[in-house]
Amino acid sequence: QVKLVESGGGLVQPGGSLRLSCVASEVFFTAYAMGWYRQVRGKSRELVAAISADGVSPNPSGFSTKYADSVKGRFTISRDDAKNTVYLQMNSLKPEDTAVYFCYGDHSLVRVMSPSGGYWGQGTQVTVSS
Repeated sequence: QVKLVESGGGLVQPGGSLRLSCVASEVFFTAYAMGWYRQVRGKSRELVAAISADGVSPNPSGFSTKYADSVKGRFTISRDDAKNTVYLQMNSLKPEDTAVYFCYGDHSLVRVMSPSGGYWGQGTQVTVSS
């Protein structure tokens, strides 16, 4: 059983920044693609960003990333496999970014983008308000 634990949420003013972290218990973390989703009460969960496992992509970085249009240019997903951790750096935050943010892990980037059968964290609240 893979356990994912998020942290880093909180209250921030519009225009501010937060960095979310998700630590995985799984020793095979390096083989998993990872993603961040968010959910507002009463609405369905939406993909914010996703990152492939290392070496999957022909990109110089070795990673492929995907972003929701609403966060492109403001959010950055990254991972540190030595620490079994995936990050979401959120800049220029807006009130509409307010949500519970969830970490998700699965065996491929395609499966992270259409989650089914993978692993979810418990979520961390992000509130953007003045």
